[in-house]
Amino acid sequence: MPQPQAPMYRRIYARLTADRGPGKKKLWVLLAIPLAVLFCLFLATAAAGYLYFAHGLPSIEWARHYRPSIVSTVWSGDEQLAGEFYNERRVVVPYEKIPQRLKQAVIASEDKDFFEHGGLSFTGLVRGLYQTYVRHKRIVGGSTLSQQTAKAIMASVEGDKSVRVRTGRKGVERKAREFILTRRLETNFDKEHILWLYLNEVYLGHHSYGVQAAAENYFRKNVWELTLPEIALIAGLPQAPSEFSPFAHPEKAKNRRSYVLRRMFEEGMITARERKEADEAPINVYPVQDIFRETSPYVTEHIRRDLVARYGNERLLNDGLKVYATVDLERERDAVAATIKGVIEADKRQGFRGALLHLPHKEWDDFSRKEQAFLEGEGKSDEVIAALVTGVAKDGKTVNVRVGKGEGTVSIDTAWWARKPNPEVNSEYSKITTLKGVVAPGDVVLVRASDKQGEYALEQDPKLQGAIISTDPNSGYVVAMIGGYDFEKSEFNRAFQACRQPGSAFKPLVYSAAIEQRAFTASTILLDAPIVTDDDSTGRRWKPQNYEEEFKGEVPVRLALIHSMNTPAIRTLQAVGVKSAAAWAHKLGITTKINEDLSMALGSSCVYLSDLTGVYATFNRMGRKAKMIYLRRVLDRDGRILEDHSSFYDPWTWLSDRVAAGYAKLYDVPEQVMAPETAFLMQQLMTEVCKPPGTGGRAAALAKPVAGKTGTTNDLFDAWFMGYTRDLVTGVWVGYDTYESPMDKYATGGHYALPIWLDYMQKALKGVPQGEFESPSENITWVSVDGETGKRATPETRQPVMEAYLKGNEPPDESGAVATTPGQGQQPGQQAPNAAQAADQMLKGGL
Repeated sequence: MPQPQAPMYRRIYARLTADRGPGKKKLWVLLAIPLAVLFCLFLATAAAGYLYFAHGLPSIEWARHYRPSIVSTVWSGDEQLAGEFYNERRVVVPYEKIPQRLKQAVIASEDKDFFEHGGLSFTGLVRGLYQTYVRHKRIVGGSTLSQQTAKAIMASVEGDKSVRVRTGRKGVERKAREFILTRRLETNFDKEHILWLYLNEVYLGHHSYGVQAAAENYFRKNVWELTLPEIALIAGLPQAPSEFSPFAHPEKAKNRRSYVLRRMFEEGMITARERKEADEAPINVYPVQDIFRETSPYVTEHIRRDLVARYGNERLLNDGLKVYATVDLERERDAVAATIKGVIEADKRQGFRGALLHLPHKEWDDFSRKEQAFLEGEGKSDEVIAALVTGVAKDGKTVNVRVGKGEGTVSIDTAWWARKPNPEVNSEYSKITTLKGVVAPGDVVLVRASDKQGEYALEQDPKLQGAIISTDPNSGYVVAMIGGYDFEKSEFNRAFQACRQPGSAFKPLVYSAAIEQRAFTASTILLDAPIVTDDDSTGRRWKPQNYEEEFKGEVPVRLALIHSMNTPAIRTLQAVGVKSAAAWAHKLGITTKINEDLSMALGSSCVYLSDLTGVYATFNRMGRKAKMIYLRRVLDRDGRILEDHSSFYDPWTWLSDRVAAGYAKLYDVPEQVMAPETAFLMQQLMTEVCKPPGTGGRAAALAKPVAGKTGTTNDLFDAWFMGYTRDLVTGVWVGYDTYESPMDKYATGGHYALPIWLDYMQKALKGVPQGEFESPSENITWVSVDGETGKRATPETRQPVMEAYLKGNEPPDESGAVATTPGQGQQPGQQAPNAAQAADQMLKGGL
């Protein structure tokens, strides 16, 4: 009968302890059991540790489907980069687009055994531990490229906190997690994929994540266009981007570049000659561009707010949206230049607010040294800089100034405007004749260099503000928009966020309501005489005046609008009705609350410049309500269209897209908010405003058909000009942000806002012909009338004018009246004889 066998562990033990010789046992046998137990404990601990540290690690799918945070870009209508939004400025490029030498440079300087090891370098690990825990320095050269890639993934997914801790229990935990993720990368991907991840993830300083962003930031190139010296500089940055910054530490950057070139040479990647030439090449890097602030900040910020409201801030900063704006950067620059020039000139008319500060003589040299340091490397032509007044000539015609270590003069010819501020004074008749009492030795003032060496013009930082919006009425595109004098000092967008009284620029809304609802014509007689009304709510009596402070008696509508008379506008409002006029204004596009009283006719209700510009665009579009479009198209990172507002009239849009936009327009019919004939008749009246002697007569200097209206508030806090040609509608506002003090008594829309409008429009429409304003229908007839009375012209009429009327509404045909066809006298829309020359004279006298 077979004997039952002993348990297996006893049989194994028996074999291990069996005598191999008389009375002897092997020593290793005695140690086997405890070693086996220790080994099992090690395996169990390692497994537990692996499970513990691996818990919550980023999925390897992140690296398989690589979609990191990338930069969102804003492109202008003419396909120029206008802005960027990002948490990490990264532009992902394919592996094959990255130069082979850049890959070699990174491997040579960071991880020469990259293609041989399995992701971990134990010699590097020992060296890193020694540096960290023995010498108490940060780890240098202790990580492979695979480990650095793992670290970057953890930082991207878990946040920067996961990689900031260097020592202690948390440091060990982070390192363990990093090792595990490194092995996963090595197991799942080939070396090329890991290197591609690294080169697109690595931080290279100055907001540059990845090699493409670094190439753009430092050299304004694509990564595949880099030269060997540029490649070596970028390859040397990963270890310490701040320490080796070519901006902050150019010598250290050059030494680090030399190290990279040496390593490339030692590894046989470049020749000795290439190394020498690259090592001797100067480091030429460009300042990091702030595209947002340098290009069109008010436009880009407006777009940013809109995108955040609809897509969320996180998506804008991380998802690489490609945004196409409507702004034309060439016209935007023209608008910036016109606004800055116009605001500076208008601000000078308010007087000189005094020196920036006054220094005792003992501090003059110290200030000059600081100023010299400030000026070093700065372009001085047309730049406003601080200067120290060192003396005033006996005749008061010049002052001596010190600019850094240089000397110069400021003459009365450039400082005639520097009177003491006084809003009761008309700036046109208050030019100073001496600089004595204006500045004194020790004063620090602002000056601008002139064309002549050593001669400067006195300047001051404007307190006045200005805003401008320009839109294409055909497409609805906003082609230029300025929200203030200086975005750096104030991001408040006065084109959209400032609700200001429009003054007489509101009158066309009232008159258009009268044309549509009360059959007013250019010849309708209105009484320009005093009006007195009592406000029951305040107990105050209101006596509106004309700007000229005189009354004309009976006048036709055309004269009342041309000369911007106030009491005829009020009587027009009475004919329309206050509530009806308020509803009409809202129908045309005003979104703000309208004061439902007679002061509405004089523009007492605050409006946004953007709204009022839209109303004038509606006049241009013959009553079809205008849209103000800022975003042409938005694409996601994969090129899918999220929204598209492209216009058929957009020359920068592909033909297929234009056709699609034209087809879509068939189903997006604009609202007809007023009769086309009403819009045209109102437009024709506004063309008369823009010829001398109208309040907008300076606009005739554009030498193109123009319609528009000036606006000035009674308290002189706001000056406007709203005007347009056939293809461009532009609104301008000038004023103070606060109501602390008014502008000077000459601060009309024609003197302050219109010059900015004209300066911009002359540049924006240079070489661009503008057609005449065309009648929208056969219901419009032209009649020769007496411009002073509005009655039909007779052979005795000295200056007949052609005026437009709705058929059946023209002045009565009296005996001896001339023909009503536009073939006689001045043609419809034709500029008055010498109108442009007369406007030039007005500009010379008023500027």
